[in-house]
Amino acid sequence: MTSIGTGVATHPLDLLTPEEVTRAVAIARASGKVPEDAVFVHVRLHEPPKDVVAAHTAGVTVDREIEVQLVTGPGLEVIEVIVSLTAGEVRDWQVVEGMRPTLLFGESGNAIGKVRAHPDWQAAMARRGITDLDLVQIDPWPAGSFGSPHEEGRRISRCISFVRESQTDNGYARPIEGVIAFYDQGAGEVLEVLDLGITPLPPNRGSYLPEDVGPMRTDLKPLEISQPEGPSFTVDGNLVQWQKWSFRVGFDPYEGLVLHTLAYDDDGRTRSVLHRASISEMVVPYGDPGAMHGWKNAFDAGEWGLGRMANSLKLGCDCLGVIHYFDVVLATEAGDPYVVEQAICMHEEDYGILWKHHDLQGGTNETRRSRRLVISSIATVGNYEYGFYWYLYLDGNVQLEVKLSGIISPMAIEQGVIPEFATIVAPGLAGPNHQHMFCARLDLDVDGTNNSVYEVEAERVDAGPDNPWSNAFRQKATRFDGEMAARREVNPATSRCWRVINPSQPNSLGQPVGYKLIPTMSTPTLLAHPDSSVGKRAGFAQHNLWVTPYVREERRAAGDYPNQHEGGDGLPRWTEADRSITETDVVLWYTFGVTHFVRPEDWPVMPVEYTGFLLSPVGFFDRNPALDVPPSSGNGSCHG
Repeated sequence: MTSIGTGVATHPLDLLTPEEVTRAVAIARASGKVPEDAVFVHVRLHEPPKDVVAAHTAGVTVDREIEVQLVTGPGLEVIEVIVSLTAGEVRDWQVVEGMRPTLLFGESGNAIGKVRAHPDWQAAMARRGITDLDLVQIDPWPAGSFGSPHEEGRRISRCISFVRESQTDNGYARPIEGVIAFYDQGAGEVLEVLDLGITPLPPNRGSYLPEDVGPMRTDLKPLEISQPEGPSFTVDGNLVQWQKWSFRVGFDPYEGLVLHTLAYDDDGRTRSVLHRASISEMVVPYGDPGAMHGWKNAFDAGEWGLGRMANSLKLGCDCLGVIHYFDVVLATEAGDPYVVEQAICMHEEDYGILWKHHDLQGGTNETRRSRRLVISSIATVGNYEYGFYWYLYLDGNVQLEVKLSGIISPMAIEQGVIPEFATIVAPGLAGPNHQHMFCARLDLDVDGTNNSVYEVEAERVDAGPDNPWSNAFRQKATRFDGEMAARREVNPATSRCWRVINPSQPNSLGQPVGYKLIPTMSTPTLLAHPDSSVGKRAGFAQHNLWVTPYVREERRAAGDYPNQHEGGDGLPRWTEADRSITETDVVLWYTFGVTHFVRPEDWPVMPVEYTGFLLSPVGFFDRNPALDVPPSSGNGSCHG
């Protein structure tokens, strides 16, 4: 099953359709302000304010707005246009000076051709004995912000190279160490080719294809998932209802998969939990200080776009079970719509025991099976794959799990050298130390928007008359009154978590209803120094938690234009105002990720590594909300 819109929006958060892209571009062009050679950076839904979404009534005409971003020349000028499809007009036209958009695919493709044809690059290949230039893979990278003269007034990339023996080889197994080409993306010219010295090519192809890795296992028996009566969810456009959950599926060129208006049906009362949840930004900073790799700090959301890199998912490979797919619509850089088929996968899966008790005295035995709804999308950003999996559970839990796979970006080394900032993974090849830092934007509306945030952790009680066995500990809760106090790090030693409550909505026990954010997996912060280039540009990764009052325009943790930005934008800038975050509409920003000390087992392709977090109800319900889950069908031993 696959869903895509019909071309006529019936809800403010409906997924974008091809017809809407075409019409939005036509309206923008009809203004007479769009040059013929303009490049369309993105065409996406201009999401309406929360009050508009909340007030929408079925059958009422939707005021549909589309955001169009343009680049009209080689300089640092971006144009942001808001188009009303409903009124057929341009409602806003803003020229943003001094900023660079995400790296454009057309310009990056030109970079590959121009670098390959450049005599200095060809000479560098000849010095290494590489003669078949058609088998050299050239990867344009975001250049960062390091004060290079090439950066001034330009949109640039740095291009690195790898050599293959055939087109189907692992493109990353044989890096051409020491060669970096600076390319002007806007002007379309190679600015400089650096040759930092020759390192021998690694000898092995590093193939991971079945025909090259030896005999396949023959003892894995078929594993089939069957739901003869169909899945338990229903889908109406992008509105999903599963068990007591309801939400809308969204998609963004930069954030990729988005969940909107997540709510829980509690005995006929629809209770809001999340207005919007997404990955707002991510960065991959490298920890090798050398000239060849020290500048690598890719913002895979803001500089490339997780949505723009989305895969079409396949049954039995990326998803398993009874699947519902959502197609998504994006725009080419010429302004034409295209469809990424099966970009989002949704299915149910068993998740072990939900709850259980064997009453030894009463002789009863009750067991319930857990299941979860999985909503997933996978992006390939160059060498890495990122899978984003949102899980909804029967007991009110919400989880995000990020699965990291793909191929490391390696470095060639001299035989016998033990690198200080990398791990040897194959002869002549090492994987540099690096991190993958994700920032989730969680617009929580716990039973409404009147929310406050507390840090909750265990506190040991000192020995004394009230603690004669020195065993006592209690729960300590500290409210955040302003944004600066809410810049926080995880602390596993005290089981630190963060609770969002609605003080105006008590449960039947008189407690304020709430949800808590629990760090469940690896939770590093940025290891680069705060004064480093990436430390300034990825300021969001200096802390695990940030809390801000809801502002519609504050959506990207590193700001709207991280490409070659000097830093300080996004969360660090916004929170300097130290705005009040008590009894108001709050947004939690949670930074989590992986510090990757590469292993030999990560080569030539990585087994999946996991990271993520959990949102769990705390007093949101009066008791276990999964008591009404029935025993497994046809299995009497689960009840009795």
